Amino acid sequence: LCGINAEYMGHFLSVYFFSSMSKVKGTSRAVVLKDAESGKFVAAYAAYLKKAGKIELPKWVDLVKTGHYKELAPTDPDWYYVRCAAIARRLYMKPGVGVGHFRRKFGGADRRGTAPSRKTTAAGGVIRSCLQQLEKIGIVEHTPTGGRKLTKEGQRDLDRIAQQLLFPTLSTQD
Repeated sequence: LCGINAEYMGHFLSVYFFSSMSKVKGTSRAVVLKDAESGKFVAAYAAYLKKAGKIELPKWVDLVKTGHYKELAPTDPDWYYVRCAAIARRLYMKPGVGVGHFRRKFGGADRRGTAPSRKTTAAGGVIRSCLQQLEKIGIVEHTPTGGRKLTKEGQRDLDRIAQQLLFPTLSTQD
């Protein structure tokens, strides 16, 4: 059940909720994406996207850098699937955001030699391409305010992958 652990730290009051029911078999609620670890989920969803074969890789995927501050293109041959999976996960967590939001989230430090580093944005074309591919397979749709969000089918797919990740024995019993 839920227990509350409150401790006073300086002028902040931090409250932690511990739930022992969320990741145990026989839970009374459905498993959602927020229950899964982010790194493991992104890897599992990227493998699903690759295996499904619905995402069409752009012809420039082995040449492009993911930001102007990078020196080389990614060395992982499946980096495009990983980026699509990470974008889908971020849209689940925060719907209604656009390319600019993802450019800031996937950006990094521009190391400028002896000058101090600066935070720079990621390549917008890569992110836009990922979003267009996810739209084409029916995972993502445009919002009226200009951003993008997951479709009901996309949310169901992500929740299903999270459930398979948390409970692998349940998916093999079918």
